[in-house]
Amino acid sequence: MSEQKPRPEDGQREFADVAWSVPGYLLSGMIIWGGAGWLLSRWTGQSWLIPVGLIIGVVLAVYLVYVKHGRHSL
Repeated sequence: MSEQKPRPEDGQREFADVAWSVPGYLLSGMIIWGGAGWLLSRWTGQSWLIPVGLIIGVVLAVYLVYVKHGRHSL
């Protein structure tokens, strides 16, 4: 039985996947939670809910990036 050796392209592809997923998580977190804050601000008339939604989205996205990509070194 022959053991498959990792190809050099595999490491580069994994890095490219991580490099594209991190900004994707950050943007989607800001869009989804910022949009929820915007909807709540329109519904309640409180304009401070938009930045709160954006901050929550960024914090959750950073946490998700840490859980998915940053725990390999621990």
